[in-house]
Amino acid sequence: MVRSINIYNNFNIKSTHQKSIILIGNFDGLHLGHQKLFSLAKKYKKKYSSKIGVLTFEPMPKMYFNKDIKNFRIANQKQKIDLLKKQSVDFIIVKKFNREFSNTKSIDFIKNILSKKLKAKFIFVSHNFRFGNKREGTVKQLVDNQKQYNFKIIKPMPLLNKKKIVSSTIIRNYLQRGKLKEVNKFLNRNWSIQGKVQKGRKLGKKIGFPTANIDIRDSVLACPGVYKVKTKIQKSFKYIKGIANIGFRPTFSGKKILLEVHLFNFNRNLYNKNLTVEFLKFIRKEKKFKDIKQLKKQISKDIKVAKK
Repeated sequence: MVRSINIYNNFNIKSTHQKSIILIGNFDGLHLGHQKLFSLAKKYKKKYSSKIGVLTFEPMPKMYFNKDIKNFRIANQKQKIDLLKKQSVDFIIVKKFNREFSNTKSIDFIKNILSKKLKAKFIFVSHNFRFGNKREGTVKQLVDNQKQYNFKIIKPMPLLNKKKIVSSTIIRNYLQRGKLKEVNKFLNRNWSIQGKVQKGRKLGKKIGFPTANIDIRDSVLACPGVYKVKTKIQKSFKYIKGIANIGFRPTFSGKKILLEVHLFNFNRNLYNKNLTVEFLKFIRKEKKFKDIKQLKKQISKDIKVAKK
């Protein structure tokens, strides 16, 4: 069960949360590299009897500055908060990233926010962390100012896997190439999409394979194709197995990217319900079939593969 903790949308935190260990970043996907960072923070928490706080941003700065970036996130905001709670943090600051905040000078961020408002004791950042107006702030600037503002910068070495840095970028790349096994390994869990079931054209139902249609919104666009999945309906702890298709449904001349989930041995109405779809295995790439009969034959094969 996900525990309840303080979530702030500004820097006016309780005095009991001041003088804490602060981890700053997007933490998109909360992958193994991030998990390594939190493991180290927990050791500091025990050693120095400090609380752990996370400072993250919404929307992600890269998406704020580049409105053309649509399908980018490994986890949506709710998923990210839930994942952070599981890391035993004591509080989370979700700062709205807007024009005003993006204009903050790096030295003002250090002086007014990290020092005056948060009174940070230890600050954990990645080696390539940038902050402040036009990304002028660097880790070196933080280190150069740590004595004056009475905090200590911790910048652990990035986690390597086969000489590659485990990062959100490499995970997005793997997803786009259908390398789900590597993705789930780097996340240390199954990659998932959360979303609300929408009314569709009922094409799946017409051909004998009813689907729950989910708008993937800002979620990273995984390789279009068929996946083995397990699905959980909101507030339920029970998983239902199934298959899912991410794509444009070329056989039906679809124009919009959609996640369609066909659940095995299930016939309840799911409209407007929130579903969490966990991706277990990549079965095949999306393709256009010459007719419905051929498509139905292929779906039956996909189901057999998924049930193995």
